Amino acid sequence: MTSADVPGAYGASVMLRIDRPRVFPRALGLALALIAGAGCTGTAFADALSRQVSPDSSGNAQPVAPPVRFFTINAVLAKHDGLRRAASGPLELASTTTDSRTRSDAPQGPAVATPSDEPFGLMTFRAPEGVLWVKWRGIQGAMASERTAIDRCNGDDARCSASERIFVALTRSAASASDPRARAEIVNRSVNQAVRYVSDDQQHGVADIWSSPLQTLRTELGDCEDYAIAKYALMLAAGTPEADLKLLLVRDMAVRQDHAVLAVRLDGKWLVLDNRRSTLMEGRDLQSFMPLFAVDHRGISLFAAPYAERRHHESESDLAPAAEAGFAGSGDPGLPLLL
Repeated sequence: MTSADVPGAYGASVMLRIDRPRVFPRALGLALALIAGAGCTGTAFADALSRQVSPDSSGNAQPVAPPVRFFTINAVLAKHDGLRRAASGPLELASTTTDSRTRSDAPQGPAVATPSDEPFGLMTFRAPEGVLWVKWRGIQGAMASERTAIDRCNGDDARCSASERIFVALTRSAASASDPRARAEIVNRSVNQAVRYVSDDQQHGVADIWSSPLQTLRTELGDCEDYAIAKYALMLAAGTPEADLKLLLVRDMAVRQDHAVLAVRLDGKWLVLDNRRSTLMEGRDLQSFMPLFAVDHRGISLFAAPYAERRHHESESDLAPAAEAGFAGSGDPGLPLLL
């Protein structure tokens, strides 16, 4: 029998002698942990209190705002993205299969714009139905009616009105030109000399009216749209294909005014006939023009580039219904289309 098996006081003293090596280190460790915890808690509390309370000059405690942390949303997103990438591993695969239809999201080289054969090198698209469509359809109808009278005048001078006779003479002069550019120059100079500029408000008492060619030649008055329409009709009558003619409604940024001119395509290049210039305009001469609308045998087109921020052109004004319009047919002195 060992001493551990002996009951009584002797046995108990033996047990204490055996357990003391284990109990003492544990008790000592627990005591040290409690003392350290109490010390840290007190220090942290004291630091927090010292940050939040500060004595003023009179000795009274005043609350102090905690320090402010500044961060940006980019930093937060970057940190979030870094954590997400770290969790998912160093490599991320968009797809584990190869597919010829797969497209990379890597930045591509600069896109090369498709050259446009429209004026200013800009793409155009069909404009929504509106006032300009009504005005142009009215002018097309008036020109068709006037063409009948012009053809009659061309065959028999005795049956010509004064405006028809002027139109026929200008057409013959342009048609006899040696080349298409000379033809455009003759039409530009002839109409600029035959018509005196006057605003629609001064001539008709309204903001904007498009007059037919014979009506402009009869009154010898008109604004920029009237010059351009008369030149369009004369160039067409002199043999220029209608696909090579466009009325251009622009904003002249140099003078901050709406303007209208005629553009003619010669050898693949668009030249401009302007009532303010005796010579044809091209290239740098057109830098002050912001193109808004192109008008031709197909109708009304919008220039794509400036459409998002385009200004309202004066010709878009809706002044009166089409039924109230009056056109010069064969010498009819009535008012032009009022829209």
